[in-house]
Amino acid sequence: MQQTILAISGKPGLYKLVTNGKNNLIVEALDATHRRQPAFATDRITSLNDIAMFTDDEDVALTTVLDNMKTLEKGKKASIDVKKASGDELREYFAKILPNFDRDRVHNSDIKKLIQWYNILIENGISDFKDESAENKEEGKDAK
Repeated sequence: MQQTILAISGKPGLYKLVTNGKNNLIVEALDATHRRQPAFATDRITSLNDIAMFTDDEDVALTTVLDNMKTLEKGKKASIDVKKASGDELREYFAKILPNFDRDRVHNSDIKKLIQWYNILIENGISDFKDESAENKEEGKDAK
């Protein structure tokens, strides 16, 4: 997954980096259309590796949260329906994934987006969320 899966602010879903164009990136939607389109510098583009979730202690990398979710769901799609679930149900479900999440700074919309992204990744056969370099960095933090 590393740096190739992207979220683009203002656009739903996730995108896979295809190539660099002149003054833009060419991305492919991770949905049924697989439509390719340019993403410009004015778009707020973020790699999933650069996103973290707020906790009561230190922020936790999104890849770690996705990996915890994969363990909970045994590699299948999420068992909760984000469209029908209440805010309390979403928070209860998320507490199983990340027990010490910051209840003030993590909003229901963040949890919904996380679940939707997880489902998109699983549907597209992307389930190796953690890369070795991230694990090595975390091990290095623990040693300090």
